[in-house]
Amino acid sequence: MMNEESSSKSKMAAQTPGIQQLLQAEKRAADRVAEARKRKARRLKQAKEEAQQEIEAYKKERELQFEDIQQKYLGSKGDQAREIEIQTAAKIQEINQRVGQKRGQVLNDLFEMVFDIKPELHQNLQL
Repeated sequence: MMNEESSSKSKMAAQTPGIQQLLQAEKRAADRVAEARKRKARRLKQAKEEAQQEIEAYKKERELQFEDIQQKYLGSKGDQAREIEIQTAAKIQEINQRVGQKRGQVLNDLFEMVFDIKPELHQNLQL
């Protein structure tokens, strides 16, 4: 009987290190899986950041191309504003010249109409 007890104790002792090894192996495997998940999450985050940078670079490039095309065909906003100012100044100068040229004639016509009074009876007046 003693032999049986000692053999069962030795079996338990042999199983305990085996269980210990399995638990340690399971823990190492769980740590590796967790580390792999962390690496995957970091890589996904890095890939998203790289993609965002590429998108921003492409967007900036397309905006520059659009501005170049717009400036080529439409001119810049500053050029358009300057052109409008030049046209407005020219129109104002032209109007002022015409006013200067015709001012005397207009005043003469106005004075003539005011001072040339022709008395007439009003049409509603009955005699």
